[in-house]
Amino acid sequence: MNPLTRWMLSCTAALLLTSAALAAAPPQTEPTQSKNLLSASPAAVSFEVLTLVKGLSHPWSVAWLPGGDMLVTEREGRLRRIGRDFQLDPRPIEGLPQDMAVDGQGGLFDVVLHPNYASNGWIYLSYAKAHLSGRLGTSGTALVRAKLQGHRLVDLQTIFAMQPTSRGGRHFGGRIVFDLEGFVYLTLGDRGDEARAQKPKDHAGAAIRLHDDGRVPASNPFVRYAAQAPEVFSRGNRNIQGAAIHPQTGALWAHEHGPQGGDELNIIRSGVNYGWPTITYGVNYVTGTRIGVGTHQAGMAQPVHVWVPSIAPSGMAFYDGPAFPAWRGSLFVGALRGQALVRLVLQGEQVVAEERLLSQIGRIRDVRQGPDGLLYVLTESPDGALLRLQPR
Repeated sequence: MNPLTRWMLSCTAALLLTSAALAAAPPQTEPTQSKNLLSASPAAVSFEVLTLVKGLSHPWSVAWLPGGDMLVTEREGRLRRIGRDFQLDPRPIEGLPQDMAVDGQGGLFDVVLHPNYASNGWIYLSYAKAHLSGRLGTSGTALVRAKLQGHRLVDLQTIFAMQPTSRGGRHFGGRIVFDLEGFVYLTLGDRGDEARAQKPKDHAGAAIRLHDDGRVPASNPFVRYAAQAPEVFSRGNRNIQGAAIHPQTGALWAHEHGPQGGDELNIIRSGVNYGWPTITYGVNYVTGTRIGVGTHQAGMAQPVHVWVPSIAPSGMAFYDGPAFPAWRGSLFVGALRGQALVRLVLQGEQVVAEERLLSQIGRIRDVRQGPDGLLYVLTESPDGALLRLQPR
């Protein structure tokens, strides 16, 4: 066998293996549509909204330290500390990465404590990492970890940096989630270049999975394929800005921004291709023309739930606290464009009802269940604030 023939056969084999891996989409029913479920009337819950902190600038995420203090990220590149008495420390925490690209949607994103924070002290942050500067400057989403010592982060370690980097300030993704096995996930957007979400060696438009120190798990779906990026866990996602682990099943749920219409809720499974931009329930901006081949394609997964028109979903959280028994098992999603808190009622892996709360309270960037079992919300406009929902 001559070298050219051997090379062609090896390439064909690699493509077949890659295709088999990417065709792992499980059989799915048609997605539920927000417009069809909003007419449902879940049991009303009486609650009040308390404003705890004002004066935040484009807050992106909140995390609780042992003892009750909170860490809040601001997109402009500041990490703030809020006392358990809800007093905002005027001094931002020092020691953040110096190569942060604050541009458009880019900047400082998520903050998450390691599940074993009490013993190891690791805090995880995602941000838009700049490569070079000036007119040649590009950027991509990165994941770092560090420890908090007094008023400064120390032992800063970069454990992942998106490749390739690119220009532009759009679609960074940036959510960090730890699963029940201790793996850490980072969500990545397509960086405004939709074709990248289907490129095998490109990190864009994917959810990546790592060990907590940045090593690639041997069980990742594409580790054995040289033509694929080994960090990738799922592919074909436009811009995931909300993700959470189901507290009972341990499955990773995530939503992503559609184009004009077509925001999606998905269950992120190993090796699955979620279709962007080949399939989508959204359309092109302004013209309203079709994107890709439509809404279905063999080997590409259907979403669980679709929002048309778009709500621009942000942070999300499952609720299993004691304060609101009627809400237990619900999935809460913040909405930027929709300026509301969305409650999805679930039966297994299906959405059976949708409720809109806090209508027109502002652009909601994050929603979390606090250690006290109450719901906390970050709004980024008209004034950045931390709110709490509590029984009336």
